Amino acid sequence: MMAVMTGASDRQGAAAPSPGEPLAPVELLDRLGIQAEVDPEPLAHNGWLTPGIWKVHTPDGAAVLKYLSARRPRGQTAWEAHWTSGDHDPGRWNYWAREALVYRDRLFEAFAGSGLGAPEPLAVEVADTDAVLLLAWQVGRPAEDWEAADYAPTARALGRAQGPYLVNRALPELGWLSRGFLRDYSSEKPVEWWVLEDDDAWAHPLARAAFPPDLRDRLRFMHDNRERLYRINEALPRTLCHLDFWTKNLIAAPGGETVVLDWAFFGLGALGEDIGNLIPDAVFDLFLPARFLPVLETAVFDAYEAGLRESGWDGDIRLARLGMWSSAVKYDWLGPATVIGAQTSDHLRYGGVESVDPVHKLSERAAGLLHLADWAEKALELAEGVGL
Repeated sequence: MMAVMTGASDRQGAAAPSPGEPLAPVELLDRLGIQAEVDPEPLAHNGWLTPGIWKVHTPDGAAVLKYLSARRPRGQTAWEAHWTSGDHDPGRWNYWAREALVYRDRLFEAFAGSGLGAPEPLAVEVADTDAVLLLAWQVGRPAEDWEAADYAPTARALGRAQGPYLVNRALPELGWLSRGFLRDYSSEKPVEWWVLEDDDAWAHPLARAAFPPDLRDRLRFMHDNRERLYRINEALPRTLCHLDFWTKNLIAAPGGETVVLDWAFFGLGALGEDIGNLIPDAVFDLFLPARFLPVLETAVFDAYEAGLRESGWDGDIRLARLGMWSSAVKYDWLGPATVIGAQTSDHLRYGGVESVDPVHKLSERAAGLLHLADWAEKALELAEGVGL
């Protein structure tokens, strides 16, 4: 049985506490009343949102220890501030305590019976300014090892999970579910938009080697239409969305279920929004070659549609396609970042450890961005067709 210890973290508009020293894993385990058998093993993670994640071994087996904190350091860069500013507002995309509350209240069970699950919470402590999670270690095949066709069963399960909220299942009325994720997450990023107009940046040798001739105009097109794309997405039917549904957060469990990790953004989003994240991220982070994008898109969308129909939803499937296509605006910022990246010396695979060939990395990014620019154009056309 899960141990639950709760403080007052559900409160609205809590003031940001002063920064403090990060707690050691042994201290966190002591708070949960659990003894580790061997030294904790640090796991790669987004340090802006999560101060620490470790693999630990307890008397009951392997587990993941995760520490969440409302304490933020002063003197942040603009990029760090993007991840942390406003994170004490429970409805914001980056609310610091959300994942702990998802596990404490077992809200991941909102997708029960669909084929999507989550690691079993073994212990959860939620206090005023921090939280500690102990989650069962998940055995299975990580999506990093999947081929394009392997994404289809997960997309079908996602359709089964989200469809009921479009039919007759009420959305949870919880103030800490994220709202407005697509617009807030992407529009608040610090972006050097000037680079889209800077001839010198595009003339860099690496940019010339990696970027197709039409990339610059296509990025401008998507940026010029970003507000329209936000509004299209926001006008679509709402469902429960994971909102970080991508390769690194998916594991195919031995029993056939897909286990989904990292529920920190969980909340309300558009029909089709999660697959609009899943498809491009598989390419942007080099898990699949960009040449597979059309195959991946077809496999994922067709499976998602099948899952929606299995859930009982009989609505206009063009709305799901529009949710996927309009989600291209989430990556508007990535165009300038990619151009800036052509002028740097470090080119690393996701995780920041393994070096990759810079021309290959930037070429793959460019191909993915062109695919999304096509999505944006098709979204604008389709929106007219459905009256949005």
